[in-house]
Amino acid sequence: MKTKQFLLLAITLMTVTFAAQAQRGVRIGYIDMEYILENVPEYKEASTQLDGKVQRWKSDIEKKQKEVDLMKLNLTNERVLLTKELIEEREEEIKIKDDEMIKYQQDRFGPGGDLVIQRRQLVQPIQDQVFNIVQEVAEGKKYDFIFDKSADVVMLFAAERNDISDIVLRSINRAEKRKEAVNKREKREIQQRDDLSMEEDKEVTKREVENEAKKSARQQIMDERKRERDSIRAAKKAEYDAKRARLLAKRQRVRDSIKAVRAGQPWPPESNTNSEGGNGAPGLPDGEGGN
Repeated sequence: MKTKQFLLLAITLMTVTFAAQAQRGVRIGYIDMEYILENVPEYKEASTQLDGKVQRWKSDIEKKQKEVDLMKLNLTNERVLLTKELIEEREEEIKIKDDEMIKYQQDRFGPGGDLVIQRRQLVQPIQDQVFNIVQEVAEGKKYDFIFDKSADVVMLFAAERNDISDIVLRSINRAEKRKEAVNKREKREIQQRDDLSMEEDKEVTKREVENEAKKSARQQIMDERKRERDSIRAAKKAEYDAKRARLLAKRQRVRDSIKAVRAGQPWPPESNTNSEGGNGAPGLPDGEGGN
């Protein structure tokens, strides 16, 4: 009924338009949406993926159906051995499984199921693109009407010269190629940036290694200089300690000699005289002998 009404409306519009534009004639074109979809690579690829999902869904439904059938068969075979309560319990389990299977089937293939939604999401972008291209072609080539051959409109005859499906398809493919070119260019730019970043990272790493080597060399030189300074300082300290020890020993001998003289004791003691055999004057400390 709707098809007849639409056809009648289309004929009326064509008649009115023809009467208004009789001098130049009415230009009518058509497209074959199914043909266009079949030749759009993006749609074909996505449609193949969706078909794979459909097969998995069907396989799941068949598996669930087999489970329900097996439960029913087991109940039939065991019914005579079961009590009324057990039979009712098993029947309830079968009903739950059967309801789950039916719900799963509706969720996937029902009027508002995943298949309808995903098919619409798959077709809608291309339909929008076709609609925009048809508007451009109609304006550019002065078409008065453009129909969709694959829709509900009854077309008893359609001359191929009025088929603009290939024009629409070429426009879609050109747009896709431009999109791919942009994507490739963006990918190249991203790759170039990544390569540049890698080169910069390598350069930074190289500089860091060089700086670390220089820092290590400087530290090594500083450590060597510190060891030299410490060695010199230690030698000077040892020399100073030796001089100080000799000076303290000399002062102690002077004090001892003074004490010995005051006490009327011989100096140096006989043991020191015999052992040292010094040239200094007896009874006087070193360095204080007579002239």
